[in-house]
Amino acid sequence: MTARSKQDSELIEIWDDVVRIKDLVLAIVINSITTLGGYFAAPNHAPMPLLFGLIGAVIGFIICSLFIKPKRIFEETESEE
Repeated sequence: MTARSKQDSELIEIWDDVVRIKDLVLAIVINSITTLGGYFAAPNHAPMPLLFGLIGAVIGFIICSLFIKPKRIFEETESEE
């Protein structure tokens, strides 16, 4: 197995975007920790757990976008006019 085919076997396509399985699992873990951490750290008043959970999800998204880079593959094709 060549290095290129090994790298290709680690990539999967989700919603028309190419991701590495390892990065996908890492992003799910990071977002779960930040979202649930915000939810459980919130005061027990009615809207606060939702608000803190949403803030945790945004923080998790920012962390993931800084550390996990896209794996997009662009293929140039000629169009017929």
